[in-house]
Amino acid sequence: MAKKFTLKKTERLKSRKSIERLFNAGDNFFIHPFKVYYTVEPGNDALLLQMGVAVSTRNFKKAVDRNRIKRITREAYRLQKNTLQQLLINKQKHLNVFFVFVGKESPSFVQIHEKLSLILERLIQKMDEKNTPNT
Repeated sequence: MAKKFTLKKTERLKSRKSIERLFNAGDNFFIHPFKVYYTVEPGNDALLLQMGVAVSTRNFKKAVDRNRIKRITREAYRLQKNTLQQLLINKQKHLNVFFVFVGKESPSFVQIHEKLSLILERLIQKMDEKNTPNT
């Protein structure tokens, strides 16, 4: 089966309740220039992986700059999420992820792509750590 590199509307984290739960009760870690918030919950058949992106108005005054960073972050995530998605399917888990860009300079696509690959690897490690003691 061919891999699908899509990021549908249902895969975006938009629910205010989910986002608040993510920031209040979720775990987080930092890989420059992103602070990553995530929650792992028991599986849901329809949605296994949802993501969101935020960029600070303090560091980027112009909406054009903020939107560009969010767009390239979503694109880099879309191209790399398949391994994480496959792991979630195998383990029957649901993952909410929120990327907060905290850098002060506008990045290139290559920089974002490299950092997101590190972030996704760390998420996979965290998923394995959480599942190992329970099993």
